Amino acid sequence: MLFFASVSYSQTSTAKTENKGKLFEDTTTDSDYLIAIEKAGEVLESAGHDIDFEGSTFHLFGEIKRTESKLDLILASLKGANPNVRNQQMYRIVLKEIEQELNEQNDAINSRNQNLEKIKNRIIDLRKDKILFTLIKDTIRRKQFKTELANLKKTYLRTDSLMTKNQGILNDKKRLTVEHKIAVSNALSTVETKLEKSGISILKKEYPSLWHIDSTAKKVIAQTIKSKIIIEENVAAYYLSYKGGALITLCFLMGLLAWYISRNIKYLKANGHAENLSLFNFKYLNRGVILPVIAIGLNIAVVSNLYAPALFLELLQLALLGVLTILFKKDWSGVSIRNWILLSALFFALCFLDLFIGVGLIQRCSFIIINILGIRYGLVQIKSLKDQLYIKAFFKWASIIFIGLNGLSILYNIFGRVSLSNMLTLTAFISLTQIVALSVLLKIILEIILLQIYTTRIKRGIEKIFDYESLSDTLKKPFIIVISYMWLVVIASNLNIWESLRASLTTLLNRPNTIGSITFTLGNIVLFFIIVWIAHLLQKYVAYFFGEIEDENEENINKRQHSKLLISRLVVLIVGYLLAVVASGMPLDKLSILIGALGVGVGLGLQNVVNNFVSGIILIFDKPIQIGDVVDISSESGRVKSMGLRTTKINASNGAEIIIPNGNLLSQNITNWTYTDNFKLVDISIEISGDASPEDINTVIINTLENLPLVNNTKAPQIYYNSISDSKFKIQIKFWCSIYRTEETISTAKQVLFSNFKAKGLTFST
Repeated sequence: MLFFASVSYSQTSTAKTENKGKLFEDTTTDSDYLIAIEKAGEVLESAGHDIDFEGSTFHLFGEIKRTESKLDLILASLKGANPNVRNQQMYRIVLKEIEQELNEQNDAINSRNQNLEKIKNRIIDLRKDKILFTLIKDTIRRKQFKTELANLKKTYLRTDSLMTKNQGILNDKKRLTVEHKIAVSNALSTVETKLEKSGISILKKEYPSLWHIDSTAKKVIAQTIKSKIIIEENVAAYYLSYKGGALITLCFLMGLLAWYISRNIKYLKANGHAENLSLFNFKYLNRGVILPVIAIGLNIAVVSNLYAPALFLELLQLALLGVLTILFKKDWSGVSIRNWILLSALFFALCFLDLFIGVGLIQRCSFIIINILGIRYGLVQIKSLKDQLYIKAFFKWASIIFIGLNGLSILYNIFGRVSLSNMLTLTAFISLTQIVALSVLLKIILEIILLQIYTTRIKRGIEKIFDYESLSDTLKKPFIIVISYMWLVVIASNLNIWESLRASLTTLLNRPNTIGSITFTLGNIVLFFIIVWIAHLLQKYVAYFFGEIEDENEENINKRQHSKLLISRLVVLIVGYLLAVVASGMPLDKLSILIGALGVGVGLGLQNVVNNFVSGIILIFDKPIQIGDVVDISSESGRVKSMGLRTTKINASNGAEIIIPNGNLLSQNITNWTYTDNFKLVDISIEISGDASPEDINTVIINTLENLPLVNNTKAPQIYYNSISDSKFKIQIKFWCSIYRTEETISTAKQVLFSNFKAKGLTFST
């Protein structure tokens, strides 16, 4: 034992000790011995508590067990799986993640072992306590503190036993993680080899040429299919558990989207405007919400699960094709829908052969037949689909890729490059079906946006149908960029080149570049411009969410809402530029130099730009004019169409658009006709001839104006007689009307007054 080994002393030593002079006699008291025993007990108790595993350690052991289960499933699947590129990609991704997990677990075990060593050193340091060891060596004293030392020994034995046990457990776990790391390394090597063999750049023969296959060799097809189904089911089930959280989140978000769309449609139905949705040329939202939302979710799931197992991904693709078939059924012609069903059937047959039929004469010949049918489809039948799509430009390239990849697949299949052939065939069909699905996705998204705009306008009391076609053309441009990226990523992933492309691009973008004393990366620059571009898009399109469009004839403008939108746009731009600067990675000291240089630029030639920018901010917050106001500025007059941070646009009455720098607005006198309300006082000068009294004339005028809907009758009209003579009256009439329809109101008033005075037998002239 460390502290409790028996110590024997000779009688001589004892005698000598007893004969020592009192000057050198040991002065340690019983209290000192008790304190030493107490301190040693505290150290041992503390060590015993620290040695015991906490909840985090048991959580680590659970993680190790889960990692082992994942690894066992992957290793078992690798033995019998088809050489399918997507499965191999999934295996590689999962194995790399398992490798990362094992490294983290190994580090955690090492950390806990180090902690145990530190605790052991704390116990060993008790040897340095001279009082405690003097007590242990002294036979007489040991008997005096027998009980205390016995308790101390018991605590020590318990702590020592727990130390030995926990170190053994940690060593077993470490041994297990090392074995798993070796297994993962071997499996990764196997997967990388299979992926390399299936790569486009590797043209070495895998299997005999088609004419060299031994047709007499037979396989038990039913047993092969059954074993493949079991393997694919296990892998897909594992992937579902592995990605379950992300898929549940996607379903939840799609549920929220469905609820949001349904709420808007219900509101329109409740207020008698649902039938107007047909005026927006809606193809999908008119027949329900569930299928369009499922189409959106499946599109996102396909793109966000690039490295899913083949069974899972192909089931997603087939489900998406089924949903699209139901959506197309009512709108597409009979020929188009038949051709689409044929394409879906070919894709289904292709997936079945790829997943469950082993490589052999049957599979290879079946692939060639599908390739031939695909080429014929691309040359003859595919044209019937193009006219039905919302975006047609990408369909041309998808058709070319479809035909070309099917042709290459036939050649590779014949000459023994089966893995590459199968990969090209799947990519061909996915490239074509995916562009159709993404076209539908774009149309559904635009319909959702238009629905939101129209619903918001109805809530504001604006029932006029806006120009949805030009608005759709404006909105779809950024979405086309996004779906183009999604399409290219899906194709590159199926060709097994996306990972290498992404790695090469990441290396290029993250490579440091130095100019003078400034170091930067291309990735930071690209990220800077992307964030700035997104910020400008958001500030441009944020108004659409509130139902705001550029409608020149709109009278019911919510000026307060416009002010909030302007402030929101300003905030979006400022936040966007700040994020862009942060994302660029530019050091603050270099940024201060840039700001100083900008200050010099402002002093030399950018005064007007900065003046207009600051004036725009002042106009937003001070609000002397707002969007929709009718103003007179110097020699210009018209309605304020839009307000930016640099300029303000005014629509003149003759149709011209006047662009005025914001700095000029603040430096000139502005007459704002609609600062308080949207009504203007207008006047009409008339002459009445005939036998009538002023009271009769006043009655006719007042009754006429009260019955005109364009006249604001909340304020009483004013009637002034400029001249009165026998049977002849010169009158000036003043009344209030909407400033946006002044000329129309005056013209209508004159016509109705003429008719009413004529009915009284009086002559009316203006």
